[in-house]
Amino acid sequence: MSKQELLKRIENKRAQLIDIVAENGLTSPQAIQFSQELDRLLNSYNSLYIKKCTPQIS
Repeated sequence: MSKQELLKRIENKRAQLIDIVAENGLTSPQAIQFSQELDRLLNSYNSLYIKKCTPQIS
């Protein structure tokens, strides 16, 4: 999956989550499911495209 495709999926999932929360509440099973799916997408993005920062010890 390309970076742009992954970003598009993240934005779509975020919009879906906002709609689900507005309709069903923050703690509804649907909101939790969509939140977990968004978390997985964000974790994928972070692991693929965000540089890992480790502190340098002198």
